[in-house]
Amino acid sequence: MTTADRDLVSALRAELAALDPARPCDLAAELAGLGPPGGTREGSRDPVLARLELRLARRAAAPAAGPFDWDRAADHCRMAYLRGLFLARGSLSVAGGRTHLEFVVQPDEAPVLAERVSDVGMAASWRIRRGRGVVTWKSAETVGLFLRRIGAGAALLELEARQVSRTLRGELNRVLNAESANLQRSVTAAGRQLAAIGQLEADGRLAEQPYVVRVVADARRETPEATLAELAERLGLHRSGVQRALERVERLALHGEARGA
Repeated sequence: MTTADRDLVSALRAELAALDPARPCDLAAELAGLGPPGGTREGSRDPVLARLELRLARRAAAPAAGPFDWDRAADHCRMAYLRGLFLARGSLSVAGGRTHLEFVVQPDEAPVLAERVSDVGMAASWRIRRGRGVVTWKSAETVGLFLRRIGAGAALLELEARQVSRTLRGELNRVLNAESANLQRSVTAAGRQLAAIGQLEADGRLAEQPYVVRVVADARRETPEATLAELAERLGLHRSGVQRALERVERLALHGEARGA
């Protein structure tokens, strides 16, 4: 990721870590998602996460009794749990305009977590990677929905604005590339047509062609940069008629058909 992308992800994580659950049940759920303080998870070395653990633990009336009961928990508790789990076990990548979010958990936890998030409308894939369970979202829409539901605000808006900007730039580049290719084809075709017109004029065959062919040939010489549609509009003809006239000119020059053909 670029420095700007890394800074945005850091800002998003800091924003989520700064949230202060108002409900005791949400507080307990987030603590459950974070896991045991000072554990072996990578996130325990994160100062932002360490401060969050300390703050939540001080507010908790009592340590949670047993694992988080996902099936019986309210939706807001589930989102608090997932927020804690994301901060402790999740990572987000927005490199190259692609959004990728994953949780790294114990192997037996991966299918359970994938089923849980799918049950709340955020289907995920999972696999085992180097002995760890990995639950993944690669859909920018799903990642955005998840971050919104767990409380992301300003940083998420910035992320979505960047995604829209990248999409627009990609679409603009596609259109420009297509236009450039069309222009190149038009220039090449006009060059062939001008050469053919010059050849027919030099050997006298152009003067023997039907009126429409001669008119179109004259218009092409006067405006070599014009498109077929522009020539048709100028002459008051159908585009197909202009195209047929120029194709006839090229065919005559290429194959040397007899006079009056």
